[in-house]
Amino acid sequence: MNAALQALSNCPPLTQFFIECVGLVRTDKKPALCKSYQKLITDLWHKNRPSYVVPTNLFQGIKAVNPMFRGYSQQDSQEFLRCLMDQLHEELKEPVEELEDQSQTAGADEDEPDEPAEPHEANEANTLISDEDKVSRERQRDKNLINELHRADLDKDEDTATIISSQGAVKHSKATDSNTEIQISGGENIGSKLSSSPPKSAIWPNFNPAHKKVSMFAPPKSKRQRKYRSVISDVFDGTIISSVQCLTCDRVSVTLENFQDISLPIPGKEDLARLHSATHQTSLVKTGSCGEAYAPQGWIAFVLEYIKSWFWGPVVTLQDCLAAFFARDELKGDNMYSCEKCKKLRNGVKFCKVQSLPEILCIHLKRFRHELMFSTKISTHVSFPLDGLDLQPFLAKDSSAQTTTYDLLSVICHHGTASSGHYVAYCRNDLNQMWYEFDDQSVTEVSESCVQNAEAYVLFYKKSSEEVQKERRRVTALLDMMEPSLLQFYISRQWLNKFRTFAEPGPISNRDFLCAHGGVPPHKATYIDELVVMLPQNVWDHLYSRYGGGPAVNHLYVCHTCQLEIEKLEKRRKNELDMFVRLNKAFQEEESPVVIYCISMHWFREWEAFVKGKDNDPPGPIDNSKIAINKNGHVTLKQGADSGQISEETWNFLHLIHGGGPVVTVRPSVSHQDPDAPQAEEKIEVETRAL
Repeated sequence: MNAALQALSNCPPLTQFFIECVGLVRTDKKPALCKSYQKLITDLWHKNRPSYVVPTNLFQGIKAVNPMFRGYSQQDSQEFLRCLMDQLHEELKEPVEELEDQSQTAGADEDEPDEPAEPHEANEANTLISDEDKVSRERQRDKNLINELHRADLDKDEDTATIISSQGAVKHSKATDSNTEIQISGGENIGSKLSSSPPKSAIWPNFNPAHKKVSMFAPPKSKRQRKYRSVISDVFDGTIISSVQCLTCDRVSVTLENFQDISLPIPGKEDLARLHSATHQTSLVKTGSCGEAYAPQGWIAFVLEYIKSWFWGPVVTLQDCLAAFFARDELKGDNMYSCEKCKKLRNGVKFCKVQSLPEILCIHLKRFRHELMFSTKISTHVSFPLDGLDLQPFLAKDSSAQTTTYDLLSVICHHGTASSGHYVAYCRNDLNQMWYEFDDQSVTEVSESCVQNAEAYVLFYKKSSEEVQKERRRVTALLDMMEPSLLQFYISRQWLNKFRTFAEPGPISNRDFLCAHGGVPPHKATYIDELVVMLPQNVWDHLYSRYGGGPAVNHLYVCHTCQLEIEKLEKRRKNELDMFVRLNKAFQEEESPVVIYCISMHWFREWEAFVKGKDNDPPGPIDNSKIAINKNGHVTLKQGADSGQISEETWNFLHLIHGGGPVVTVRPSVSHQDPDAPQAEEKIEVETRAL
């Protein structure tokens, strides 16, 4: 747990989010692990922190989420990471709004496929901003109407950065990273400037779309069709495109899937021989696979490594592991491909490529093999670069990734066997670029060679971009100019954190503090200061011209339309709940119902959470697929299914609002025998009908 948390803690995009974007770390979900993690990170990186931090609440939360971590038995660090990150995503996720007025312009982040830009939206945004440019330039002529730049003074002591450790290993050094130079502040209480209505003469009169009224009983969009994002997905999500080609009909089946980490095999001697053979590389190039995987390291370096293998056994590099993962796989024999076109098992070829690269690449080396009766560990040393890991050879041809090189942030190592062992972490401190070993209560500064000799298990790599560092220096210079500004613009703290810590921050996104109508959602108005930062016009103009996105905001107001929708939603919840209670009470009082309708308890729990206000999203269409089974063409109730029983009136009521299905009913019929007779049994006849 310590090794995993130290590795995550030294990932700047994630850590700075939990420090700077406090207003977004909110959840009603138990056990509120995101708040425990924020507390841990805040304590760990505080200048006046204690010599060590005890993550008790986080530990208790993890045990509540996943029972496997209860007790004190040995656990896997990578499994702990996966559990923690999944729960953080679940608690922090927000639906990705698919809006008609969504402002996405050229320069959009191709690494975020969940937020597609539509051409007419980009054109509208360009038109609106050009109008704004005209207005702002006219107003800027009047030098007497300049707003004072709201900016926090740079701390004179900021160049002496405190290196954070967990057990008193406090050191000091000069911080040279330009990231620390960007200090932008709201300057005043922004919440006090919120108005209760939009401006009467808005600069962008076409921004607010006409609100479409939806009937209370209109079937809502299925939850499963909604797209969600969080800081976890923003930082760690990438996509892989997998292709399988039938060698009989040449049909190619393509699938696209997200990943938050990649589990790489560690190739043995025979695998290495195939990967390194010139003929195999030639075939890989012809088939569009990873034939150039070894180009970045150079053949001289490869020969030297190969010579070492004569004396110390096979030399395996991280590039070898990546090449093995992305190499083509022949599907034949017992592993033939079921071709949808041929309708038969056929020989095939499978290969995969990276479609989009994550900001932080998490690599898991598959060191452990778990058989039926025992487990083994692969202790082969895998050499890995501290800087310049290049993923260009593994990109899909149509990938739009701009930055493909990565620098190492941290590495988790495992010492011992498959049944017992010990974890340590080596992490590069972002403030002074020094490496530290985190071994439980001991924190020690180490050399780069010490890190490179480590037995890597999980590695965290961050995109490396000189261009974004130049952009940060430009913004800092613009801030230092203290140029008088007619307009002040509000920008998302979350996006600003991306600009400070991401190699590819993507287009400006102000949607985390705006609603679909361009105002501030009522529930966010109370903590708007924690969501936005105020920028002078010259900085906004530069960022917008460089990254696009938006929308531009220089006036904040509480959205009246959203307030009406909230009231309407509360009324809908109350109506649904009251009607269900009334119908269900009548059902309970019914002595001998003719027919009983079955409903999935999984769907019912989601509906219950919605009507009780625990979940803002409606549950989507009724999904009885989990409680139904198809037998000889007839859908019947699955034995032991997690289902509830409701009346026909209740079913019709819920189905009218939410839709879905299939309909599953049970028809109770009691024998004409004496009901007191012991041999009397109740017969259950199951009926279904398709929608």
